[in-house]
Amino acid sequence: MDVKEGGTAAPVRHPLAWQDADFYDDAKVDAELRRVFDICHGCRRCFNLCDSFPRLFDLIDAATSGELDTVASPAFKPVVDACTLCDMCFMTKCPYVPPHAFNLDFPHLMLRYRAAEARRKGVPIADRELAKTDRNGKFAGMVAPLANWASDRGNHLTRPMLEAVAGVHRAADLPKFHSTTFVAQARKGAPEVNRQAPAFGRKAVLYATCFVNYNNPGIGAAAIAVLARNGVDVVIEHPLCCGMPQLEQGAIADVAGRARTVARALLPWVDRGYAIIAPVPSCALMLKFEWPLILPDDPDVKRLAAATQDISQYVVDIARKEGLAGGMRPLNRGVAMHLACHARAQNMGPKAAEMLRLIPDADVEVIERCSGHGGSWGVKTANFEVGLKVGRPVARAAAKSAGRQLASECPLAGSHIAQGMERLDEGAVARAVARHPIELMAEAYGLGAGA
Repeated sequence: MDVKEGGTAAPVRHPLAWQDADFYDDAKVDAELRRVFDICHGCRRCFNLCDSFPRLFDLIDAATSGELDTVASPAFKPVVDACTLCDMCFMTKCPYVPPHAFNLDFPHLMLRYRAAEARRKGVPIADRELAKTDRNGKFAGMVAPLANWASDRGNHLTRPMLEAVAGVHRAADLPKFHSTTFVAQARKGAPEVNRQAPAFGRKAVLYATCFVNYNNPGIGAAAIAVLARNGVDVVIEHPLCCGMPQLEQGAIADVAGRARTVARALLPWVDRGYAIIAPVPSCALMLKFEWPLILPDDPDVKRLAAATQDISQYVVDIARKEGLAGGMRPLNRGVAMHLACHARAQNMGPKAAEMLRLIPDADVEVIERCSGHGGSWGVKTANFEVGLKVGRPVARAAAKSAGRQLASECPLAGSHIAQGMERLDEGAVARAVARHPIELMAEAYGLGAGA
């Protein structure tokens, strides 16, 4: 392979041609599936990443010819359905990604298949409604105690009903809701913070994200506390969900509309010198990478992407350029730090682990493998047990981490890993708990509930 084929060039990702008719043409989608699947069959390097690849290889091995030519196209759907869009095959395993001549982007091909299927058949109504995170969060927040009672996996009355109606596995841990959103809490006035560090002129907008806004305001409060403690002028915004749940379903036009709306809302802050910070890696990935691939000619989306950072990335940047404020104390336990796939897909290095190692006497053990959750994918009846199987190595590593507390940048991944740990120790009485690394940083500063 010469240099022109990509032998020495860095991987690149091509924009999604979702506005072209050929993108949805079933025959052309099938032809591209066969081209890519045949390359994967000849390589098999990704056999242990997720369930998509074992399903594909089993299909081919069971075929009459032992090759792809005798596999019927309808058999491809389970392969596509098993993809969580974690991006790890593209980012860490595949030797044939662009600019290689094979031009292989497995996750975006799975997305193309789903987009074509959604255009042809529509997204099932239960899936479509579950993905409306802003609406669901607002409604559930109005009746938060009732919603949390009904969605608790220990509720043997309502969870079977939810499974039957919405296809959500009765054993899957679901996020809790809060009566007051994070945005509402923050705008009532953040608690006074002891600022011992000089303000270096840093200003940041914390893009609340659906999860922090409706499900776990504590993550946002910890982020505000740490940033303010380090002299950062912080404002809170949540114009709209980033659209990751819709992307998983192939609803690319919906995601494009959200990208335009959020960019319009946040760019005035960028123009005033504010960085945009996302506390959840999937949301940061959308703003930084997926939106520009969906709307490559939109200058607003490009500008927003350039201004966006993950929360751990931003804190590490402060440490490198200005130095962090003093006053941190050691944590009372070590940390088993799971690096979420969508943080790794940002190609920024293990920033959460770097951040935690800034804490005095930090004892951080990194777990760098997919949790198997995949966002809304992992709670579905068809996927929950598969997700636990994929995440079992992570659960084992966390369970063997010598008493360290579990942390993950992705709250859903953390909860899923905790469930996997419970499966390994069926006699455990208490549910395992995973924390966001920014919460641990706040604890080290003596800020917040965990201090």
